[in-house]
Amino acid sequence: MPRLWSLLGCVALAACVFGPADAQEIPPEQKGPPPAESTRATDRIPSFAELEAAGALIGEVRVVTNNIFDLRNEHENGFFYRAANAIHIQTWPSVIQDKLLFKTGERVSVHAMEETERLLRANRFLYEVSIVPVAYHDGVVDVEVRTRDTWTLQPGVSASRSGGSNKTNVGFTETNALGSGILVGINRVSDPDRSGTLYQVSHPHALDGWTAINYSLSQLSDGENRTISVNRPFYALDTRWATGIRTAQDTRIDSIFENGTRSAQFRHRQESADASGGWSRGLVDGWAHRYSVGMSYLKDSYNTEADLPAPAQLPADQTLVAPYFRYEVVQDRYEKHKNLDLIERAEYFVIGFQSSAQLGQSLTALGSTQELWIYSASVSDGYRTQKGGILLGSVSTVGQTGYGPLDKQASSGSIKFYSHPDSRTLIFTGLSADLVRDATGSSQLYVGGDTGLRGYPRNYQSGDNRVVFNVEDRVYTDWYPFQLFRVGGAVFYDFGRAWGGPNANTQHTGWLNDVGFGLRILSARSAFGNVLHMDLAFPLNRDPNIKSVQFLVQTQATF
Repeated sequence: MPRLWSLLGCVALAACVFGPADAQEIPPEQKGPPPAESTRATDRIPSFAELEAAGALIGEVRVVTNNIFDLRNEHENGFFYRAANAIHIQTWPSVIQDKLLFKTGERVSVHAMEETERLLRANRFLYEVSIVPVAYHDGVVDVEVRTRDTWTLQPGVSASRSGGSNKTNVGFTETNALGSGILVGINRVSDPDRSGTLYQVSHPHALDGWTAINYSLSQLSDGENRTISVNRPFYALDTRWATGIRTAQDTRIDSIFENGTRSAQFRHRQESADASGGWSRGLVDGWAHRYSVGMSYLKDSYNTEADLPAPAQLPADQTLVAPYFRYEVVQDRYEKHKNLDLIERAEYFVIGFQSSAQLGQSLTALGSTQELWIYSASVSDGYRTQKGGILLGSVSTVGQTGYGPLDKQASSGSIKFYSHPDSRTLIFTGLSADLVRDATGSSQLYVGGDTGLRGYPRNYQSGDNRVVFNVEDRVYTDWYPFQLFRVGGAVFYDFGRAWGGPNANTQHTGWLNDVGFGLRILSARSAFGNVLHMDLAFPLNRDPNIKSVQFLVQTQATF
């Protein structure tokens, strides 16, 4: 049963059986706030743009959190909808209050209102967010922030299949424990590489409301991963400072693939830590410039395992301790859309220019095994066409250089284009290219069922270079079963290849392509509102040893 079917699935089934309630009285605490019009007699309340132009001040700020289902809606007033509301603990108003970028006594700013909505919508435990003026008098406007929760407890069993391989998950995750916004989870996971138990605790609203404290522990069949972090980021465009620290310990078995099968495996132990602090002048003339300094630590060691096939040569051990400097620039150009990567949900796309560059040097005086330059850089930008299409492009690179046997580089670039023939259909086109240059031989790129070519098995091709091209004709229906699920579909074509490097394929080489179609189901009222993909894909130039049809069931973050 895919991840989609959590307790909300039970709600849906029960709602189908029982239907809406017959004229039942709604408890006052579940009626929600009255419409904005009732807060004032008959006067029209100006918009935020008009209030900003008039120099209005913010008066009372009220936060109203609402339960999962609106019982005033006859389609959401069935027995099990009311039961779901009854057992769900609503988000604390203080959690929302701490996220507001405006406060009483400040002048009205349209930018602050819009950015607050965008940041609040990023919280998966919220289904709806609206910020409205509710009363205006004597140059002072009262503001109401209204939110509606999602279902945040996911117990049970989930499974997915792609590229001929299965993944399972058994356990529970709660993303809004007791209404606090804290995530806790215990899950038993299994995939083709490893199995184990994952423990998570995450408090994304600690201290000042913007500091995230995270802890995770993964006890796996081939090792263990432990991560702790405390981070206060540049959370808004006008944020003036940021700081953070992160530590991680990881041990696992890494694999090298040739011709779609494992050819070697080795033990990889890694320790890492990072601490940084940054400052910014905030948002100036539509741009935010940010400067950070920090220190990073990375130790990698490799060993063979007696019962596993060893590679021809193990990667070299290394320890790198490096001070670094980072510069970021962000343009204030975000756009709100619907029916692009989700179904009937508000989505914010970064249309403006964004860039980040980081440079550091590992020093033997600090304990490094080699003095290397360590770098990373990324650039992205967006463009609106005259016909309303959206073009997004990005490039990035990360690596280390200065000593040949340890030189590494990984670079990638992508172009995405969204074209809406009408409000219910979309043509998506995506092109991505990646390369790795790793003197240690520990990195590979793959194509297959879960990496861009849906008609082929997992890790079907491997190499140091990869190109993938995808085209999808998407349909977003207005079908809304049980007020829980949004439904869509897609017809797609994939084209691509992985090649080059010491472990490149010697069989089934060349360019690959496939066609297929599938169903998309968005769990709209759940915090785990990923999109369920159910696809049939047909390889067009297949090897006789692979299936003529690939069946994929998986959850993804987007359409």
